[in-house]
Amino acid sequence: MANNSIADFKARLTGGGARANLFRVHCNFPDYVDAGDEEKASFLIKTAALPASLIANITIPFRGRQLQVAGDRSFEPWAITVLNDTDFDLRNAFEQWMNGINQHAANTGLTDPDEYMMDLWIEQLDKDGNPIKTYDFRGCWPSAVSAIDVSYDAENTIEEFGVEFQVTWWESDTSTDYSSGPTVDGGNIDVTAVEAPPSDD
Repeated sequence: MANNSIADFKARLTGGGARANLFRVHCNFPDYVDAGDEEKASFLIKTAALPASLIANITIPFRGRQLQVAGDRSFEPWAITVLNDTDFDLRNAFEQWMNGINQHAANTGLTDPDEYMMDLWIEQLDKDGNPIKTYDFRGCWPSAVSAIDVSYDAENTIEEFGVEFQVTWWESDTSTDYSSGPTVDGGNIDVTAVEAPPSDD
C-alpha cells in the first residue's frame, strides 16, 4: 500500500521546495557599453525566468498512423524586468547596447556578432543564498527595451522596465553539452570557455 500521509509528502519536498523569489541574474555588457556597477543588475533585476526546454516534433505518416520523431531544438527569447534607480545606469546601458547594434539616426551598427552578443546567467538560490541550479544563456543581445510609463497618478511606485533578449542557445549545469562552458560544482561556476559571472567576494 502506497504511503500518502502529509509526513511522507514533507519528507520528499527537499529543502522545503524551491522558492520563486530566491534567484540572482548576472548580466554582462559589451565592452563599448558603460554599465557602471554591473553588480547592480543582480540586485535590480526583479523578475526573470528559468527557461523552457523545447524540441519540435516531425510527424511522419505511415499507413494510417503517425510516427512522431524528434526535430530541432529551439530557444525562445528571454525577458527580464528591471527596477529603475535615479542613476539610470542599467537603462542607459541597455540603450547603449542596442545603439551599438543599430544606431538611432544612421541605421548603421556592429556587424561582428562577437562584439554585441554576450552571455547571461540566472541562478536559483536556496534559503542560504547558495546556487542550486544555474542556466547560462549564450550569445544574447537585447532586441527590445520597454517604455517606462510616468504619470502624476503614480504613487508609492518605483519605475521599472522590461528587456527582451534573443538567445542563441542556453545550457544548464545538467545539460550534456555544458562541459564546453561554465560548469557548476557545489554552487561555484568554473569557467573554461567564457568569462565567469561576478563573485560575491
